[in-house]
Amino acid sequence: MSLDRGATPEQAVANTLKQLRGAFALAFMFKGDENLLIAARSGAPLAIGYGRGEMYLGSDAMALAPFTAQLAYLEDGDWAVITPTSVVIRDGNDRVVERAQQLSQVSALLVDRGNHRHFMAKEIYEQPETISHTLSHYVDMGAEKVSIREALPFDFATLTRLTISACGTAYFAGAVAKYWFERYARLPVDIDVASEFRYREPPMEKGGLSLFISQSGETADTLAALRYCAGQGHHVAALVNTRESTIARESDVVFPILCGPEIGVASTKALSAQLTALASLVIAAGRARGVLSAEQETALVRALISVPNAVSQALGEEDRVVEIAKKLSKAKDVLYLGRGVMFPIAMEGALKLKEISYIHAEGYAAGESQAWADCAG
Repeated sequence: MSLDRGATPEQAVANTLKQLRGAFALAFMFKGDENLLIAARSGAPLAIGYGRGEMYLGSDAMALAPFTAQLAYLEDGDWAVITPTSVVIRDGNDRVVERAQQLSQVSALLVDRGNHRHFMAKEIYEQPETISHTLSHYVDMGAEKVSIREALPFDFATLTRLTISACGTAYFAGAVAKYWFERYARLPVDIDVASEFRYREPPMEKGGLSLFISQSGETADTLAALRYCAGQGHHVAALVNTRESTIARESDVVFPILCGPEIGVASTKALSAQLTALASLVIAAGRARGVLSAEQETALVRALISVPNAVSQALGEEDRVVEIAKKLSKAKDVLYLGRGVMFPIAMEGALKLKEISYIHAEGYAAGESQAWADCAG
């Protein structure tokens, strides 16, 4: 039943939604009724912001932060009838439901570029502070020990395998963590690009642990992989920057990276924060599994604590970086080589160059470089 056949806006939307397939986040507006908005979501994120005599609709807390900090997140299949003073939410079966309102922390973190030319530069220079902030959540600085604040629904000591899934930069952070978990915790790790994992449908050991990494917490492929693992009886952990995100809400435990809003296209400080949090989890796993001694834990924590200062020193070399960048700007192809833990870092470096400059670049295992050169010859 449609509007031209006498249906109310609510009836017309309910009928339309039953015919839609795929992922969407929709806002319906109606001519002649400026005070009515109907929202609906399936797969894609959507949040309602509550104001005084006004309501807002946006994809997430960041989008709504300039207007309100009071939010309610629609769940998959939900649709909502919104007026300036009221919100009525219905689920996929058209039953009225309540979705908890929560106070977002993003509003207090609104940022501008400061003295930097663009957000990417600002976020690069925020890395020492970001890493320190993340470390303060996971490390007891006085005792020089890792202290995981989150209540874990699993025991690192009894895990037989860890499954990591993510996309893009978050995937490369997970690839680095694979080296760390296997070396310092003797915990086997499977890692997949989430967009491929969701179609592979691998067998999962019940009671195992899956870790999903996402800066936004809304990556569609990562969320689909999460739901598959949860359906297979896995414990689900999320490493995210946004606690209110869909991935965070659907996880058993959330490990925050606490890097603040990231506006730039190229993930910079988020990657640093992800690696910092992952390194902390690795040390905790190593101690729980009896692989690391107390002395080894202290040594690794001291190394972590020194990272912000090391990053600050690296950022002080901007003049040299500018010289190198000028030379690279004339290249048509760039090959990044890395061995061991630096191999995924090489792939991440190549990704950044492609994203920002559109220069063709590839990350390559250094051990394979001679074979590559022989083939090229």
